[in-house]
Amino acid sequence: MNKMLVAVFESETTAYEGLSALKNLHSNGDITLYATAVISKNEKGELNLETAADQGPIGTATGMLTGSLIGLLGGPVGVAIGVFTGSLAGLMYDISADDVNTTFVEEVSNALTKGKTALIAEIDESWTIPVDTRLEALNAVVFRRLKSEVAEDQLARESAAIAAELKTLKEEWKEAGEERKAAIQSAIAKLQGKAKTMDELVERKLNESKSQLEAKVNALQEQMKDARERRKTRIEKRIGEMKEDYRARTEKLKQASKLIKEAFDPEGEMEKPGKAHTH
Repeated sequence: MNKMLVAVFESETTAYEGLSALKNLHSNGDITLYATAVISKNEKGELNLETAADQGPIGTATGMLTGSLIGLLGGPVGVAIGVFTGSLAGLMYDISADDVNTTFVEEVSNALTKGKTALIAEIDESWTIPVDTRLEALNAVVFRRLKSEVAEDQLARESAAIAAELKTLKEEWKEAGEERKAAIQSAIAKLQGKAKTMDELVERKLNESKSQLEAKVNALQEQMKDARERRKTRIEKRIGEMKEDYRARTEKLKQASKLIKEAFDPEGEMEKPGKAHTH
């Protein structure tokens, strides 16, 4: 499953040994490694980027999440690092929006004390033992979280709320006296503007999700070329899980798009401003 992994090490040397271990596991087909970065905290408590975010085989689409996590861990300094690496745009919300993610960031922050170094990676793994065995041998403290569907859930909720509010306003408009119709019409127009923006966001997210799926599947297929038969089976399983996750996320987005599109007035349902109302 697609996860964000953070391993905190006592020294920079062991952190790079951990990075090499992950790369070896990727080569063996035990995991798929998408993006990595190495950061450290100096004796003043300042966060330093030791290795700029390696955005892996699928480019900035996945590297953004790594950069965003760096920003959250480091506060203002970390955010500056994230901007510097071009990795913050768009996905800060994905990490900070729910309690589970907040807990994850707090746990990592507490472990990454002065003088320690952390390895950040976005990976796919079918089971945790290969990574845990390698990293714990280096005395690393390992944290994981699933890459959440917060963005899709939020878009679906907001789309449903917009659609419900528009429906209520339309019903009020039909029953309203002439003195209130203009105010309701104005509120509807503003909400429809919001609906249009939401529809554009949903469409963009659909396109991004498709691009990410294709890139990750291509990366996995490349990885399969050099894998042994048993490893190929695991990689094929990862591809299947990834496609199922994409299907579930896409369904949420399509439902959000459907709600938003239905929120616009069917032709002739409402009068245009200034048109006389007949009973």
